[in-house]
Amino acid sequence: MSATTPSVLFVCAKNGGKSQMAAALMDKHAAGAVEVHSAGTRPGKQINALSAEVVAEVGADMSHGRPKPVDPELLRSVDRVVVLGNEAEVEPVEGMAGTVETWHTDEPSERGIEGAERMRLVRDDIDARVRRLLGELTGVPGRR
Repeated sequence: MSATTPSVLFVCAKNGGKSQMAAALMDKHAAGAVEVHSAGTRPGKQINALSAEVVAEVGADMSHGRPKPVDPELLRSVDRVVVLGNEAEVEPVEGMAGTVETWHTDEPSERGIEGAERMRLVRDDIDARVRRLLGELTGVPGRR
């Protein structure tokens, strides 16, 4: 988006859980060094409360996030589009400046793990990926 600040758009289906978690974690670790956005391919009506709760446990805040649709103009302008999970798909649009990558995130429910324990495992998987991405975008690994 700007010549000096890298930008990322996190996308999942509903924009209520995984993409919001990724955005909140990137905001926390990047501390303004990355312009962060999130969106959904089929936005829900609200943020997943359990996602917000477990992300707050590690000092990130997604409580002010609101599910929103993918904006084609934003797709064209960000440096990186990250699609989280298997339910969402983003096709490149004409004039797109950045790259699209998909994170096939851990899904503990497939192993019978539910509730807060499940969400913490999802959070930790996303957090590790966000830290790596921060290093790629800025050359500086994520802070604790």
